Amino acid sequence: MADGTKTIVSNKKAGYEFFLEDKTEAGLVLTGSEVKSLRQGKASLQESFCKVDDDGTMRIYNLHIAPYEMGGYANHEPRRPRVLLLKRREIEKFKKATEQKGYTIVPTRLYFKNGYAKLQIALCKGKKLHDKRDTIAKRDMDRRLQREGR
Repeated sequence: MADGTKTIVSNKKAGYEFFLEDKTEAGLVLTGSEVKSLRQGKASLQESFCKVDDDGTMRIYNLHIAPYEMGGYANHEPRRPRVLLLKRREIEKFKKATEQKGYTIVPTRLYFKNGYAKLQIALCKGKKLHDKRDTIAKRDMDRRLQREGR
């Protein structure tokens, strides 16, 4: 792409399940076999979430990065917790927000930016069933208008 980003995987279900409010880019602490596996596009954001630990670091849990085929004995565990690289004030902002009722931190996109693996995370509030129905109705209406416009 023109801005040097290459999307590996995106979490489309997050927009349906949650109201996405505040998006931020975070770096990831990865091993070599994890980076090689990501370059092959073998990752999944399904059911992954972020949490600020007691020691003040933010980690992502349940991010599945498939083991690298050529990794051998130096391969990684697929669903291990990984540290996110954020500035202290950003971590504090997310920590305060998640202490409020109903807020969580969800990863929305995993991508390479100028050779570095990045994760886009969003502060989210869960949707109720009627909100999800509204989202579906709006999406169907947009599709119908697009078809008629052609």
